Amino acid sequence: MGVNSRYYSNYMSDVISDYQRWKQQGDDLRSKAKQAMESRFRELLSEAAAIAEEYRSDFGLALKPPAVVTAFRFKAHGKAKVKKAAVVEQKPTPKPSAKVAGLQKRLATAKAKLEETKAAGKPTRLFEDKIYEIEDELRLAGSLP
Repeated sequence: MGVNSRYYSNYMSDVISDYQRWKQQGDDLRSKAKQAMESRFRELLSEAAAIAEEYRSDFGLALKPPAVVTAFRFKAHGKAKVKKAAVVEQKPTPKPSAKVAGLQKRLATAKAKLEETKAAGKPTRLFEDKIYEIEDELRLAGSLP
């Protein structure tokens, strides 16, 4: 029975050692998988946040996440605030007065005639002066910088 007990003891030591190695490898693999999943999750969430921000800046609306994802909250960072301010500045101004609208129409017509005159190879001084005068009137009306 002494031989069998030694064999059994060696066998048990080998099984225990194998199990401990297997467990260690499993722990290492688990740790690597955890890090990879966390990294991928952050990457996807950052991409989703960037898409949502681009959608908001392009279309002026917030993208709604699916109902199962309502636990995530997005906080815009500093760059988003800058974009938001730029969007506010780009909002259309109220309708111009009749005088300003008339001046803008005359300006567009004068610019079109200037281009036609240039294309025909004729002198453009008259139209350039007219454009300058109209732009000056628009500046005085507060419509041009």
